[in-house]
Order: sequence, then C-alpha cells, then structure tokens
Amino acid sequence: MARSRHAIPVGVSVRHFHITKAHWEILFGKGVEPTHHRGILQPGFWAAKEVVDIQGPKGTITKVRLVAPYRDKTQVEISRTDAAKLGIEAPVRGSGQLKGAVAIRLIGPKGAVDVADAAIIAQRHVHFSPAEAKKVGVADGELVRVRAGAGGPRELLFENVLVRVSDKYALEFHIDTDEANAAWLKSGDRVHLV
Repeated sequence: MARSRHAIPVGVSVRHFHITKAHWEILFGKGVEPTHHRGILQPGFWAAKEVVDIQGPKGTITKVRLVAPYRDKTQVEISRTDAAKLGIEAPVRGSGQLKGAVAIRLIGPKGAVDVADAAIIAQRHVHFSPAEAKKVGVADGELVRVRAGAGGPRELLFENVLVRVSDKYALEFHIDTDEANAAWLKSGDRVHLV
C-alpha cells in the first residue's frame, strides 16, 4: 500500500494540561503569563515552565507541565496508569472533546481549582497537514492502523488511530506513555500506516 511507505515521526505525549486564562489566574496569579520552556513540533504550541499538581480521590501526581497557549476549556491529559494512581476513570477522548471527561483538582502555587470535566486519556492520533493527508490518502476523522517497531521485539499494531488534518498541524503520531512503553517507542522514532 502506498501510504505505508511514508514514515511518520512519533511524539510521546506525557501527562500535561491545557488551561483557560481564568483558571491560570487562580493557580498562578493575575498579572503573570506562562513562561516558554521549549517548543514542541505542533506549530503554535509550546511547553511552559509552569507545572501543577493534579489530584484525584486516591492520589496526587506532581509537576504536570502546562502546554500553552490558553484554551477555551481546561483539559488534563493523562495515561491509564496515571488515572489508576489518581483513582479516576478517565475516558478516552480526542483532545478538546471533553463530554464525559472526569473531575480533577489542579493545585498551583497561588491556589487550587476543581474542574468538573477536564481529565481524559487522549485518543491516539496522527496529525497531518492537508498536503500530507492528500499524499497518503487519508481524511480528517478517519480511523487508521499504525505499525510501530516493525521487526523489533515489541512490534505492535495500533488500531483505531484518529486522523486529524489541519493546515495548523505538522506530521506526527501522538500516543501516551503507556502506549509508547508497550511498543518500545520514544519521541522521534518512526511508524507507518498500514
């Protein structure tokens, strides 16, 4: 198949949060802005220096990093392992799809905020620009299969990978840390559609 010849870089998405300006001000104070820590592959987004603790009914995870800029809704993306530690049943959702997301508490240096519909396990997905999507013959919203680690000791076929197409995206396969560990993947590795 033609699409299998195109290597796609992996981006392992470690736990992180996105935040509204109103929630930012509660956690970090008014009159301050997020501080750039490092760029990420997706254009317009960056990892900030600021971190929070996230708390569920059974536990807390510290130093969860902000991915900026501000969003219309606060969102916390975790793995299934993280959800178990927190004691929550976070659903698998596409980023920004927060219907059915679960409550979580964010604790910052200036305060805390309880968000009723914030915590999700991000659905694995591939970002494509329109030109890249056309080249491999995929469409926004399509579900595809991705082969990782071909020929290696942990070769794995990921089913139900969501295709996301936008002129604001750079080519990248996003999975969480649980999925990356299962396939022995790290950021920068290459995978292929099948």
